[in-house]
Amino acid sequence: MSLTRTRRRGRTAAALLALMGLALLLSAPPSTASAGAAGQRSGTAGQRSSQPAHDPAMDQLSWLIGASARAPLSAAEIEQHVARQFLTAVGGPASVNQLLAELGTLTLQQVQFSEPDLVHAIVASSKVGTLEIELQTDTSGLIMIVLPLGVSQVAAPRSWHELDMRLRALAPEVSFAAMTMGPERGCRLVHGVSAATARPLGSAFKLYVLGALGHTIARHKASWNTGLAVHEQWKSLPSGVLQNLPAGTGLTLRQYADYMISLSDNTAADHLIHFLGRDAVQAQLFRFRNRSAERDIPFLTTRELFALRSADYPVLADGYLAGSRAQRTAELAALDRIPLSRLSGWTRPEMINQIEWFASPEDICRAYAGLWRENAKPGMSGIGGALSINDGGIGLDRARYPLVWFKGGSEPGVLTLNYLARASDGQITVSSVMLASPGSAFNEAAIAEEALALARGGILLASR
Repeated sequence: MSLTRTRRRGRTAAALLALMGLALLLSAPPSTASAGAAGQRSGTAGQRSSQPAHDPAMDQLSWLIGASARAPLSAAEIEQHVARQFLTAVGGPASVNQLLAELGTLTLQQVQFSEPDLVHAIVASSKVGTLEIELQTDTSGLIMIVLPLGVSQVAAPRSWHELDMRLRALAPEVSFAAMTMGPERGCRLVHGVSAATARPLGSAFKLYVLGALGHTIARHKASWNTGLAVHEQWKSLPSGVLQNLPAGTGLTLRQYADYMISLSDNTAADHLIHFLGRDAVQAQLFRFRNRSAERDIPFLTTRELFALRSADYPVLADGYLAGSRAQRTAELAALDRIPLSRLSGWTRPEMINQIEWFASPEDICRAYAGLWRENAKPGMSGIGGALSINDGGIGLDRARYPLVWFKGGSEPGVLTLNYLARASDGQITVSSVMLASPGSAFNEAAIAEEALALARGGILLASR
């Protein structure tokens, strides 16, 4: 079970879903310096390096492509190219070799854009097909993130009518909005389908955690460099990799934010909620003007959601729903004490319209607008840095749309894709696709490409 919209689509879905079991999204905790570079990049993403062949990221991409033909690799060679913290997080060099075994031999087809520490390229995989590779390096030039992505073959809709028809065919409950953010960074609806109707978010709730973190840092109650050790009791189930780190491992708040957004790391999200306090995240719902805020209180950690959905289900869940808000809040301490070993995922929708986090597409735009304002303040670019690491495979022309923010979420019966794109002329567009199927799980691998095409279409049509 995954509380995330992972980047898997089309003919790559089977291989990439299999890899999620160990570490599809290879990642190391970004160093403080490199995370700062990511934040600075949020204002300049998409600019092409004049000498990409001499950039660390391009050098490591060249090594990865060459190494794919020689796998399995020795641990010594892997450690020369991959950040040590990454290897700790994902289980050592064996995980890298397993990824390479799943992908087969890689051949470079096109470099889409590159910066010294980040490169996007199209490669051919002998076992998976055509892939987009996103590779990021740390300040030492070592690989800290490798994202193998599918390349969508589905065309974006050419009209709003076509988009609406295709959207309604995907799930029994749908919401959509394409909105622009004006000079005052308010949201203007260009086109919507039930745009004000809240749906279950899955991991998109992490936008509000990021907002609460930004609010705390902007008020100088913490900094991006503030350290926070991994707590055993705050670990959750995947998605993510931080649950694999030993308790006591020290990370910065910036690293937790990067993990939470780029890899949708559940353990990172729960650590931030505990650090900030549940009340701080709940206050952020109102600060970002979420019209369904009352449904999100008490604001659950992912571990608490897993407990309600898997430990003595549905007895615990039914009892939780029967209580008042105060009673539900009081029950959370007992949920937190349930051992992680008793928790598990699920394969069909379980109370997705009752026990979840909720927002509408219009709410998401207001959240992005709030994050955009906060990111523009001095010292606050860590927000944009986290949101721009993973563009969700949107497939936009990065010359025309040099900056993309993404956060999505999924679980059985839930899929939501939420993008902010800034065009080269400065126009900012938010596109949000929300799908829910309370009665039966849909095949996410089968519909994800279509949902992605609709999200991309929302941006393109609104930019006309």
